[in-house]
Amino acid sequence: MNHSVVSEFLILGLTRSPTLRGVFFFVFLFIYLAAFLGNALIVVAIICNTTLHTPMYVFLLALAIVDIVCTTTIIPKMLWAMLTAQKTISYVGCMSQLFFFTWSLGAEMVLFTTMAYDRYVAICFPLHYSTIMNPYMCVALLSIVMAIAVTNSWVHTGLILRLNFCGPNTIDHFFCEIPPLLALSCSPVRVNEVMVCVADITLAIGDFTLTCISYGFIIAAILRIRTAEGKKKAFSTCSSHLIVVSLYYSPVIYTYIRHASSYTFERDKVVAALYTLVTPTLNPIVYSFRNKEMQTGMKKVFSFLKC
Repeated sequence: MNHSVVSEFLILGLTRSPTLRGVFFFVFLFIYLAAFLGNALIVVAIICNTTLHTPMYVFLLALAIVDIVCTTTIIPKMLWAMLTAQKTISYVGCMSQLFFFTWSLGAEMVLFTTMAYDRYVAICFPLHYSTIMNPYMCVALLSIVMAIAVTNSWVHTGLILRLNFCGPNTIDHFFCEIPPLLALSCSPVRVNEVMVCVADITLAIGDFTLTCISYGFIIAAILRIRTAEGKKKAFSTCSSHLIVVSLYYSPVIYTYIRHASSYTFERDKVVAALYTLVTPTLNPIVYSFRNKEMQTGMKKVFSFLKC
């Protein structure tokens, strides 16, 4: 049962400078609109086009929804604080933000691995793809993604709810994340740190390793392609995917693998921005907008809206 005397937290945000705060407001407003509209367009295009109802696009649909949840959980509140200088967030609001953020974090990591496996099957076993990646397999994989994400979120949020916050309530960050909350707790946080480390090893490092292995097999298959144009196209796609995946996993592993006493929040704010703001904006560009079938589906959506 929670015995915390803190009823609200004060979130300092990215900067205390009024001038920089105004600049950051427009920068992150643009980032949020780009991420939200880009991912929303992917959701609409895939739902409205039956030709895109295949495993690869179903996983892209799930990734787009996760990115919308991630950015909407964090950025609107941050923009409101920049605009009004109202930096407080209620205890319940903070815990809700933490829950949905950790859910999206876990879901995105497992989805990257699932999507890499889907591409591995498609490239390495093209003749058996429809048999392996049948509707039942897709449902099973998405159910695993959801189960892992919800479990991860419930565990960390539940452990935070058990902590007492009886002293300082200033969060030196731009949202309610686990490290700054642990730094504010007046209860022992050893169990929290152990579970964060376990999750980082199993989800972040584990999923990143599995994703790299899948792309290793994919690259080996690409090398067997005879045409130079085919190799160039395949390598371009794989390299862009791996860059985005690395950009996501690296800061996550860096943030959550350390002891609470080693957190340096000024630097960690920049690191956190990579996997909370930058990657959800890049995902639609890298995974969808460069795809010809997706471009066709989006054109159909725009032509329908014009009518």
